[in-house]
Amino acid sequence: MQYTEKILTTQKAFDVFSSDYVDLIPDRAKKAIDSRNWLIEQIEKSPQNDLSFPNLYKEKNGKMMGSFSRKTKIRPLDDIDLLIVFSANGTTYHSFSDRTEMYVPETAQNLLLLSNEGKLNSIKVLNKIKSALKSVQNYSQAEIRYNQEAVTLKLKSYEWNFDIVPAFFTSPESNGRTYFVIPDGKGNWKKTDPRIDAQRTTKINQWHSKKLLKVIRLLKHWNNRPLAPKMGSYLLENMILDYFEWRSLISSPQVAIRDFFEHLKIAIYSNCIDPKGIQGDINTLNLDEKIKVAAAAGRFATICNGAIIYEILGDHENAIKEWKKVFGDNFPSYG
Repeated sequence: MQYTEKILTTQKAFDVFSSDYVDLIPDRAKKAIDSRNWLIEQIEKSPQNDLSFPNLYKEKNGKMMGSFSRKTKIRPLDDIDLLIVFSANGTTYHSFSDRTEMYVPETAQNLLLLSNEGKLNSIKVLNKIKSALKSVQNYSQAEIRYNQEAVTLKLKSYEWNFDIVPAFFTSPESNGRTYFVIPDGKGNWKKTDPRIDAQRTTKINQWHSKKLLKVIRLLKHWNNRPLAPKMGSYLLENMILDYFEWRSLISSPQVAIRDFFEHLKIAIYSNCIDPKGIQGDINTLNLDEKIKVAAAAGRFATICNGAIIYEILGDHENAIKEWKKVFGDNFPSYG
């Protein structure tokens, strides 16, 4: 990418790099939200078009989940996760250690059609959504994602797809908590709660005067470079949030990124517990991968520290050269 602005300070280089290369383009993000709203309207017409389509829980329907909803997604804007929430109509559930099963009463005829002997089959529900999407205009293809947890809707006009996840919203359990129950990829279901992730990200970002989201996006860009085994995006986000939840306020992205690398070279060997209290340890990297991530984190912490020293000394040209080692050739050059 050719930058048209003069880059004479490290902070300017970061600002331009974020806005021109890392962050989503604002008008495309807005267009994506508009297309999501239109898609929800079309899906909500499905019970009218197909009398066997289960009723939707419109008050909860259309909730976005994933990095796009948390404003931590980076370019390219390629997919948006979307919950399509159905009315349970008296369906009950029971959670085992490895799955959640849903039991449909005789009165819920449309859900019973998607069941095996009264047990709701998530793959049948996915297929029902896929079938309904055939009538939606402006979309080229709908297919069940390979892990059988969502229907991926490919667009004709835009660069992003929608990963549509069927869900049910639970009544409060004995501890007062409610959940969304979504496909587990094997025909059964599993609990999740994207509200927890969204609230946590917002809370910690606000504590840091709204500077943390930029740091998260920059670190996710670094993670996409072939410099070490790639960490899962959700794992990386939660390790960043775990670290900054108890840190003093971010002074600059430069210092925040250096400090996180220093933390990561040790923390990568530890558990990272799902903040929703559902999945347990989400750090599933094997030992060899952890060793390589730790080595990369230590190496880049040293590079970042050198860049910060150059910046303190007023040598922005060499500071920017060091940051280019971290973020690659698309990071702006001095001058």
